[in-house]
Amino acid sequence: MPRFAANVSMLFTDVPFAERFKLAAKCGFAGAECMFPYEMEPAPFGDVVAMSNIPLVLFNAPAGDLEKGERGLAALKGRESEFKASLDTVLQYAEYNDCKQVHVLAGLVPEDEQVDAVEVLVKNLELAARTLAPEGIGVLVENINIDGYMVQTPDQAAMIVRAVGNKHVKLQYDVFHAQTLQGGITAFIENNLDIIGHIQIAGCPNRDEPDSLGELNWGYLMNLLDAHGYDGWIGAEYTPRNGTLEGLHWGADWGIAAPVTTTERPRYKTRGDKGKKDTGA
Repeated sequence: MPRFAANVSMLFTDVPFAERFKLAAKCGFAGAECMFPYEMEPAPFGDVVAMSNIPLVLFNAPAGDLEKGERGLAALKGRESEFKASLDTVLQYAEYNDCKQVHVLAGLVPEDEQVDAVEVLVKNLELAARTLAPEGIGVLVENINIDGYMVQTPDQAAMIVRAVGNKHVKLQYDVFHAQTLQGGITAFIENNLDIIGHIQIAGCPNRDEPDSLGELNWGYLMNLLDAHGYDGWIGAEYTPRNGTLEGLHWGADWGIAAPVTTTERPRYKTRGDKGKKDTGA
């Protein structure tokens, strides 16, 4: 049975960030993930997660200056001290929310510098594992469909993870990015399940609901993961077509649905009630 986590950075965006965790729980999600929690201080953010009664299962390490277009630090030569400091920030947040996995973004690297950047990335992932693993936190690497991103395909991501060779460093397998850039979803999962630590899903090709309107058979994929004994989390990381609640039909088979709201109808007395004692029933 798959365990789904709602990505509250992309879902339930019609309510404030701090309210999305509880709403995800009400919709049947067993966990939550987010991209960057840093708009809140660590302690208040931890309170938000605790009050939702579902765990935070993943968040991203600081990724540099997002407003300037940066998308990670781990592969950037000359930024090693900044990357090391980002791990201290991760620990501050993890202390309050007990999250067990963190995605470390590699960053944007010019194509002619990517060969040397592999060495930088591997060393920084080794550092991340040494820093975070003693606190029970795993490190994740993901390929991302962004021009210039250091890790483009699932095969590249798997190569990096195996090059690190640390059991605390695993692959974050985003099915949308994988299908867009490489395909071969079934074969990749079967050949690399030993290093997959987290899976994310979204419809292809539009990154919307993972339902029958896209090009992938999600029922088959979930059965495949069950058959191979995958017990990790599956993050729902997509952009809803017409609102999150309206599009949750994709999760009906796994207990995910919009909360049912019931309004009690007023009870009106009939002629037959005249003279009867009101018992409050």
